[in-house]
Amino acid sequence: MRYQEELRQQYFLVMHTCGTILMGAASLFLLPILLVLTPLADLEEAVIFLISGMATFAGGAVLRIFFGKRTEALLTFKDGGLIVVLSWVMVILFSAIPFLLSRQLTFTQAIFESTSGWTTTGLSVMNIAETPPIFLLWRSLIQFFGGAGIAVVMLTAIIGPQGIELYSAEGRSDRLLPNVTKSAKMIMMIYSAYCLAGVMLYLAAGMPWFDAINHAFAALSTGGFSTETDSIGTYGSLSIELVSIVLMLLGTTNFAAHYVLLRGGFAEFKKITEIRFMTIWIFVSIPIMAYLLLKTMYFSVSDSFRIAIFQATTAISTTGFSTVTYDQWSPGLVLLMVVLMIVGGGTGSTAGGLKLYRGAVLLKSLKWQLQGYFLPPNAVRTRPVYRPDGPFYVDSRHMNELQTFFILYLLIYLVGVMVMAVNGIPLADALFEFASTLGTVGLSIGVTAPDLPLIVLWTQIAGMLLGRLELVVIFMVLIKIVKDIQYHISHQQG
Repeated sequence: MRYQEELRQQYFLVMHTCGTILMGAASLFLLPILLVLTPLADLEEAVIFLISGMATFAGGAVLRIFFGKRTEALLTFKDGGLIVVLSWVMVILFSAIPFLLSRQLTFTQAIFESTSGWTTTGLSVMNIAETPPIFLLWRSLIQFFGGAGIAVVMLTAIIGPQGIELYSAEGRSDRLLPNVTKSAKMIMMIYSAYCLAGVMLYLAAGMPWFDAINHAFAALSTGGFSTETDSIGTYGSLSIELVSIVLMLLGTTNFAAHYVLLRGGFAEFKKITEIRFMTIWIFVSIPIMAYLLLKTMYFSVSDSFRIAIFQATTAISTTGFSTVTYDQWSPGLVLLMVVLMIVGGGTGSTAGGLKLYRGAVLLKSLKWQLQGYFLPPNAVRTRPVYRPDGPFYVDSRHMNELQTFFILYLLIYLVGVMVMAVNGIPLADALFEFASTLGTVGLSIGVTAPDLPLIVLWTQIAGMLLGRLELVVIFMVLIKIVKDIQYHISHQQG
């Protein structure tokens, strides 16, 4: 009976904290309203965001009042995971309200667009050419804050002692500073400074101010939403492409690694395993892609390398900007892009995918295994990798965790591809599109569209959310909920 009361108090605290997060998220709806100060938005559009913000605040207030804080107990990691998953779902639902009130999208399409924004995916079912600027800005804003993460954003403002569990449950094991709240604030400072620099660089490169703001948000968050139908390719500008590449690489780099570099630790920065792996990965994939473009698409050598540098970066960083379309790409090029999107970007960054760290350690484990065949049975071996906080020695438990994540990721990927394939999407296109979905990349081969079957759109929605949050955390939360329900039912019947 005592455990049942503790369980009840835990869920009250979980929902109370979700209400706090939702009330904090309501303030984000005020930001697009500032656009009425320019000729790009009118009062009627601003009212839509005002109503949406009020509805979000009211929803959070109801949760806080109804689930009044009944206990001072701190959250466990599982409770933190439950809050993260629930708050992400709630924020996504409320963020879809402006699209519904403006009657631009159906319910499913609005949820798709909101999920794509918050998860920094960048796949879209909107007609960009006909979308009012205030809604384009809203998409870019939710990508910006989604890139930082709801836990990080709220830790800088409203969350108290439970913050460490939320921070960890959202997939952030890196701490820039000993205090988790100070780490979150430092992340936001670095993130915001880079974004401001990105806006200035885009303006200097000749991009209009509204486009510069939106593309800086989207590039640094590795989100990829654009104000133009043809994305970065619209501008045909090498300088704009270079600015985008720099911002995408910054966005896909672990924030803790940024902190090491900004402190002047360049030697330590170069040692970080995933930084080395990303560098090798980029320099290997670009010549291969350039060769395939030269061989199959008949571009010049300079054009092939220019396209390859941009497309390899946008895939590895999981951003989703593009300078070309993919419908005429050869199977070899499509396969290469699929592999790049599956591996993804850095841990503790705004990127998605399996993550460079996991890929690097799994490849190192293969090397260690092969080396073991040539060593004496009683040889003592150390297996170090370098993280931003220093060397880390990989043990069997850590390897099991990485392998479990890898298997889960591939299984979910195959299920998503199967759903697309059985709904009439060619297998090669399904492989590309769901790799982009689950990796939160946002590149499209032309499959994602408003008229897709509902089951495909909802599969992509689930894939984007699974790809943004840690898979193990989501499954842990689902198992916790099922077990808690079973316990409650068994004791009610007893």
